[in-house]
Amino acid sequence: MSHQFTIVIQKEEDWYVAHCLENFVASQGKTIEEAISNVSEAIAFYYEDNDYVVVSPPLVTMCEVAI
Repeated sequence: MSHQFTIVIQKEEDWYVAHCLENFVASQGKTIEEAISNVSEAIAFYYEDNDYVVVSPPLVTMCEVAI
């Protein structure tokens, strides 16, 4: 069975860091594609031996803040 997860990718120096919003799993890669592949593998390992319930996708939005 497969599930979709919400991934946020940010560039940090020479790496792309991918964070999963549903379970806080993260990984990185030298390219966006590598970061997505690595976080996908990490998510699969996260659920492999555990009875975690996959939650529905979070609401993702933006807000404007004066700084």
